[in-house]
Amino acid sequence: MDELMAQRVAKLELLRERGVDPYPPRATRTHTAAEVTGLVDALPEGPGECEGVRVQVAGRVVARRDMGKATFIDLLDGSGRIQVLLRQNQLQANQYDDLKLIDLGDFIGVTGQPMRTRTGQPTVGAAAWTMLTKALHAPPEKYHGLADGEMRQRHRYLDLMSNEETRRVFTIRSKAISALRRFLDARGFLEVETPILHDSESGAAARPFITHFEALDEDRVLRISLELHLKRLLIGGFERVYEIGRNFRNEGMSFKHNPEFTMMETYEAYADYNTVAAMVEEMVSSVALEVLGTTKVVFRDQEIDLAPPWRRVTFFDAMRQYGGPDLDVFRDRESLYKELVRRGLDVSPASGYGKLADDAMSEYIEPRLIQPTFLLDYPVELSPLAKLKPGNPRLVERFECFVSGFELGNAYTELNDPQEQRARFDVQVALRDEGDDEVELLDEDFLFALEHGMPPTGGFGMGIDRLVMLLTGQSSIREVILFPPLKRVKE
Repeated sequence: MDELMAQRVAKLELLRERGVDPYPPRATRTHTAAEVTGLVDALPEGPGECEGVRVQVAGRVVARRDMGKATFIDLLDGSGRIQVLLRQNQLQANQYDDLKLIDLGDFIGVTGQPMRTRTGQPTVGAAAWTMLTKALHAPPEKYHGLADGEMRQRHRYLDLMSNEETRRVFTIRSKAISALRRFLDARGFLEVETPILHDSESGAAARPFITHFEALDEDRVLRISLELHLKRLLIGGFERVYEIGRNFRNEGMSFKHNPEFTMMETYEAYADYNTVAAMVEEMVSSVALEVLGTTKVVFRDQEIDLAPPWRRVTFFDAMRQYGGPDLDVFRDRESLYKELVRRGLDVSPASGYGKLADDAMSEYIEPRLIQPTFLLDYPVELSPLAKLKPGNPRLVERFECFVSGFELGNAYTELNDPQEQRARFDVQVALRDEGDDEVELLDEDFLFALEHGMPPTGGFGMGIDRLVMLLTGQSSIREVILFPPLKRVKE
């Protein structure tokens, strides 16, 4: 035990010796800090008291100023900060003496009268105080290096305790998710829950986390996508469904990738990717307006306007526009691979045409899409779950929406032909056999479900973490996840 902690423990024991429970089972609070401030703001200008009003406030001690026979303490609660004035002539003698047992980080309750001081500060003039929680460690200000990213993420409770900006980010995250739910609920979507433990990795091209199901003595994977179970619900008769939930991909980490992330997917019967695009630009802009009060955000020092309409450009046109290979010229895997190698891109010889096209898109197109943009009509090889574009068997009706150089969401006019879907899956399996591990796997149960008929459908998926990055101006996904995974600290 270090010296500072020993001093706090000694104060804890002294409180107990005096018959004070430093961790009482309950506390009474009649007003928050913000509510007390509101009462004081209603007073006439100048010093004054709220006559006949008595409040009980509670919070963490975040500042203290001793001034002879008076002590000022700042309390922080979920609504903000309020000053408390404890005067020797207003408290019982033992209560004023016991103020020396209060440390920064403790939680106390205070009963008193709202007032405005000579300096104009909203304050509670204390008549009594109570210890609610004795903290045994000093608060974050005493920790050298708390501003360090890894320490803040490893000890998020200290980060939240000391950094108002962190609390703001996660408040916006919560409000944004609530706003998304209200938007979709108002449009007649039904929120559902689907399994996290899957028989196989399907619905996306990603490496899974594997676990063992003891009761069945079988291996399971943590889901990498919500898609195929949600489509089963449309087959079953629901027409508009959505889910907001965790996905898990056992892959690398970057400023925009985390192995455990929150996804929202929506599926709407009798819709296509055009219907979905109109919904998405309205949804994202309305969430920003509700949560931030504006559709304009600043991300990476650039002002982004989320108001519709968003720009629309096709995959092939954007590739030509931004200096990538012309996919109408390089129409097969071998020629595209050679062209990308000639251009100096690090591509795998085992990659299929779709993966090579995706590599080219990441190099030439994605970094240049700053303002909200729908990138439309993808190569069929890149999108095994999307419906062909009429009149062009090389393309599917798919878009990805990009903002500030990264993907925010992905949508299809969903493939509902079970025979075509099986043929597409077979191509993916063949690519896997040839060494391409970024392909989608065959799901026999989903194909069996699809054979029972799924209505024409538009589907959409969006990373919640990336949306929050955009709304809060955070350049790393780890700053918008409360408890991101970190390597264990060696003892």
